[in-house]
Amino acid sequence: MGEAIKIAAKNSKAYHDYFIEEKYETGIELAGTEVKSIRLGNVNLKDSFCLVKDGEISVLGMHISPYEKGNIFNKDPRRPRRLLMHKREIMRLFGRIKQDGYSLIPLSVYFKGPRVKLEIGLAKGKKLYDKRESAARRDAKREMDRAMKTRGH
Repeated sequence: MGEAIKIAAKNSKAYHDYFIEEKYETGIELAGTEVKSIRLGNVNLKDSFCLVKDGEISVLGMHISPYEKGNIFNKDPRRPRRLLMHKREIMRLFGRIKQDGYSLIPLSVYFKGPRVKLEIGLAKGKKLYDKRESAARRDAKREMDRAMKTRGH
């Protein structure tokens, strides 16, 4: 059996705005006070994204609230944080991003044992009509489930 996974934050907007094609698990370089803050659930992935530069990958726009008891050790809540992945994985992702409108979007932050992991998705942006279509599909499914429930099946 693997280590226990405890989800600290999810980026639910990502599934609404993007088609997620592949998912990757990465480590993330954090300060001690940031880890404590994440443990308390003070992390927000809302407008975050990943950038590949000079063979390194980092996450930008991820907000980790300052840890209350951290005082002088607290870092800037929005600072860019380096992600830990194998070089060839990074280069492969970089190749995919360079072509046809893909981007890397953080999907969730979670603990795997004592370590903080970030799940990133290789995503393609949805157009407005795609969003409407997925909303319609979701509503139709909800209606069918409701109808089945009222019939007692």
